[in-house]
This record gives sequence, structure tokens and C-alpha cells, in this order.
Amino acid sequence: MVKINWTDESKYWLKYIYEYIALDDSKAAQKLVDGICSKVELLRVFPEIGYKYEHVSKVHIRIIVYGHYRIAYRLISTTRIDILAVIHGRMDIKKYFDKYR
Repeated sequence: MVKINWTDESKYWLKYIYEYIALDDSKAAQKLVDGICSKVELLRVFPEIGYKYEHVSKVHIRIIVYGHYRIAYRLISTTRIDILAVIHGRMDIKKYFDKYR
């Protein structure tokens, strides 16, 4: 089974999303975060379920979608996946991944 590693940046994004939504509805915020985490858990069994992010040539990044959010991850090995970010669909994902070019 694959080990899931949440990077510091991905933890930051998840916390930010929770806190932003919790300003209006803490139950909805928790439900969203739980849903994102459940979607990520699918990667343990299906590590290549996400689509390839083709705009980066140096690293192999894949994306899975949960609601309005894109969860970016990287297959480090057959036993490890790094969650890189949880990004709202309206955000320009290219800006985030410029550092991987």
C-alpha cells in the first residue's frame, strides 16, 4: 500500500480552506476537509487515478478533483505519494507550479 505524505504547503492550504469556510459554517468546512481527505485516501489503492498535469516537464505531477478543488500530488515511488497542494478551481494553477519548471 502507498504511504501518503502531506507536504507542509498542502497542510497550509487545507487549513486555510477550512478556516475560510468555517467563518460562515464550521460544519460545512469540516465536511469539505473530510471529503478532500477521503478522496486522497483513494490514492493508496489507485495511485494513478488523477490526470497528468502536462505543464511541468521536470516532475511527474497528477491532479485529482474534489468538488471545486484540485488536489495536486506527486508519485515519489511505488510506496510513497506527496500531496503538494489543494487548490481552488478558480486559482491559476500554473502560477503555483512555475517552481517545478
